[in-house]
Amino acid sequence: MQTFDSDGVTIAYIDVPAVGGTGDPVLLIHGFASNHAVNWVNTLWVRTLSQAGYRVIALDNRGHGESEKLYDPAAYSSEAMAGDALRLLDHLGIARADIMGYSMGARITAFLALDHAECVRSALFGGLGMHLVEGRGLPGGIAEALEAPPGAPASNPTAQAFRTFAEQTRSDLRALAACMRGSRQTLSRAEIAQIEVPALVTVGTLDTVAGSAAGLAALMPNARALELPDRDHSTAVGAKAHRDGVLAFLAARP
Repeated sequence: MQTFDSDGVTIAYIDVPAVGGTGDPVLLIHGFASNHAVNWVNTLWVRTLSQAGYRVIALDNRGHGESEKLYDPAAYSSEAMAGDALRLLDHLGIARADIMGYSMGARITAFLALDHAECVRSALFGGLGMHLVEGRGLPGGIAEALEAPPGAPASNPTAQAFRTFAEQTRSDLRALAACMRGSRQTLSRAEIAQIEVPALVTVGTLDTVAGSAAGLAALMPNARALELPDRDHSTAVGAKAHRDGVLAFLAARP
């Protein structure tokens, strides 16, 4: 991986050229407690997009993977993490890219598309629908479970699942707890309506975290929804139907 300085925070990233030469850049932004490898490499996204002729850039969000760990929740606002993505594009000399995020990464993508539309060719929201507006989806107790001593029971199964996943990815649990507390901003319906770039909202039909894909897409003037049958929040990201839908969307967008 390579690194760069994002306003004083060290951010790690990969930059994979398109197979066969140069291609349109796609920036991938992973979800909470994940990293670029788990979210995008292991699920074949990087290979799929590169083989389809796209330049693929994927970062580890602050507090995740090989990027710098911070312990103040205020450091993890969606605006701050969107700033990392924006500065990465600037670091690479990329004026405009397709931006694809999953779950927390989709939230960051929305802030980029709202505040920096000139840099966003299209916005792809995976694993996040109407809960971007309504603020529901995840139960409480996740940050507390991440901070608890090893073996301590979590307050609910979702919190326990995040603790287990974070341990499996060898994450810094204290940094993730700060991120959980600082990164769950919502956008209003009026703000979502201002996202005018071509957009795709993809959610599994069994996903209880994301909220309605069709509901979110309906709020934007140039968006459509893609539902993935029999996929939940953890299994939708790597679904072949997800990759196929994104490739078709990218091929058709201006």
